[in-house]
Amino acid sequence: MSNYSNKYSKNKFWNKIKKFAFDAGKKTVKIALSLFYCLNDPDTPAWAKTFIIGALGYFIFPADIIPDLTPPPPTGYADDVAIMLQVIKIIGDNLKKEHIKEAEKTTNNIFRNL
Repeated sequence: MSNYSNKYSKNKFWNKIKKFAFDAGKKTVKIALSLFYCLNDPDTPAWAKTFIIGALGYFIFPADIIPDLTPPPPTGYADDVAIMLQVIKIIGDNLKKEHIKEAEKTTNNIFRNL
């Protein structure tokens, strides 16, 4: 698999969330945001951030193993979710309850406004 870390940026991440939250689905958005908040936590070690950046880069890039716009939604995001869940297993306790709570709060706000 290619290295997707060069596909990640904070702006690209938020653009993806804003444009494709509905297509990706609430579960996918919450997982991505959990990783995003973990990435931006100064307590998260560099090695864990490396994995997170790769996973979020994969999420951002639309032409991965299963293209994101594969119908019906959220079919195109199944591979993205699988990658992100694997990274969550790898980083373990570095993903804190606070990251998940913040992700849930943000996800609810996003979907409330769709």
